[in-house]
Amino acid sequence: MPKPVYDQLTPENSILLLVDYQPQYAFATQSIGIDALLNNAAGLAKAAQVFKVPTIITTITAQAYGGPTFPQVQAAAPKVTPIDRTPINAWQDPRIAEQIRKSGRKKLIIAGLWTDNCVMLPALSALAEGFEVYVVTDASGDSDAASHERAVQRLVQAGAVPITWLPVMLEWQADWTRAETAGPVGKIISEHAGAMSIGAFYLQSLKKR
Repeated sequence: MPKPVYDQLTPENSILLLVDYQPQYAFATQSIGIDALLNNAAGLAKAAQVFKVPTIITTITAQAYGGPTFPQVQAAAPKVTPIDRTPINAWQDPRIAEQIRKSGRKKLIIAGLWTDNCVMLPALSALAEGFEVYVVTDASGDSDAASHERAVQRLVQAGAVPITWLPVMLEWQADWTRAETAGPVGKIISEHAGAMSIGAFYLQSLKKR
């Protein structure tokens, strides 16, 4: 069995891989609503930029079949140029695997379409090389709920850690006295985590009375 992961995600130990957020794969995604998927993926990508977490965006056969990266995700990480590839397993593209290896970071956070192959395969490859892999389940999707759920089960059995996007950002923040990122994180919460932002808005309104 893989060694359990006890320590926290930090901006210094993390790297983010966003896989195949492309229209062709969204058309067949049924395990999560596309609005929710776009919201969560964009929130995750924005958070990574705030904390200067290295971010890789990859597409597959963008020109021939898949289409470009969702504009919401690209806008969230405007300085990141997507790497287009042909292997289903992104780890088999040396540009991607080498960039992750050379980062020196051992916590690989992965999200994308579809969970049971384009997320699954690089996750398994990274685990085999000793990386700690976190799969962002609410920023990933599949053709149906069963495929997504079985993929997450298989990933957990292999040693990956399932997580959702908001806890990733909050682990990176860690302490609200970190003023440099607290403001931008609050903005991301207001834009992508409505229920939490409503609570903060209500508290502020009470203070003004």
